[in-house]
Amino acid sequence: METAQTLLILTNLPDESSARTLARGLLEARLAACINILAPCTSVYRWQGAVEEAREVPVLIKTTAIRYAALENAIRAAHPYELPEIIAVPIGRGLPAYLDWVAAETLPATPESPAPC
Repeated sequence: METAQTLLILTNLPDESSARTLARGLLEARLAACINILAPCTSVYRWQGAVEEAREVPVLIKTTAIRYAALENAIRAAHPYELPEIIAVPIGRGLPAYLDWVAAETLPATPESPAPC
């Protein structure tokens, strides 16, 4: 399989429950191959003129460039924040078999190849 451009998407959610809900939705829609929900952290940022602090759950999403637009739309639709962090980082190199797996897992399901149960 020719390796598609693989992306690592970063976002943060306010709690583990919302992170798990987002992860499952993205996987079920085949917009991501793998999602890591990390340990909570403290984010410090400027928002509407004030310095804020919030406890957040970082999420790492592996997908392909072809699926990025649909993935971004799905994150925005499900995300509780007014302005969610959505950052895409191109993966320049990686284990070819893993990158091929990401590409295969993010192919939209077709009638000829239905999504697994």
